[in-house]
Amino acid sequence: MALKKREKILLIFVLIAVAIFLFDRFFDTPTNRKILTLKGEVKAADSKLSELALLSKGLETAETEIIRLEEELKGLSERTLRGEEFRAFLRHLARESDPLQMKVISIIPSEEKFSPSEEKKVTAHPDSRKVTVQLVLHSTFAKLESYLKGIEELPFLAQIEGLQIERNAEVQPLLKVTLGLKMYIISL
Repeated sequence: MALKKREKILLIFVLIAVAIFLFDRFFDTPTNRKILTLKGEVKAADSKLSELALLSKGLETAETEIIRLEEELKGLSERTLRGEEFRAFLRHLARESDPLQMKVISIIPSEEKFSPSEEKKVTAHPDSRKVTVQLVLHSTFAKLESYLKGIEELPFLAQIEGLQIERNAEVQPLLKVTLGLKMYIISL
């Protein structure tokens, strides 16, 4: 039985369709799946690279911040009083009043305990203490101003915690001044 021309053409189309189906089924579809898988891996790798770039940038920023904070701590450490320096500081406070014709009535240092939240902050020097100095002196406004400027210019880290100025009939024309200073001392 001989195939007619039309049947031959139809058979050729069927063979071409089967070949295309088999090509698609066994070659093209697995290749497309591999390509999609590789594209997903490339996207994941790109996102990891961008994440690593951000982390490295953050690390560099953190390193510069650490260096800045270490230098700041070093500066604070240099300005923190040591045991002998504290005694010299108290003598300085008493002596500094003489040229200004001020009368230092009392200097009372007292050590304070750190609160639990401050203890965590003061881990750089476990031997450090917070000391408050209460000064009572008699002075005029102008002389008090220059005295406070002298304290401010000291190379130590001292903070004025309280200042009370009263007129007192007993010490006229001077004023009674109560001054509180707070500082940190490192015991060596």
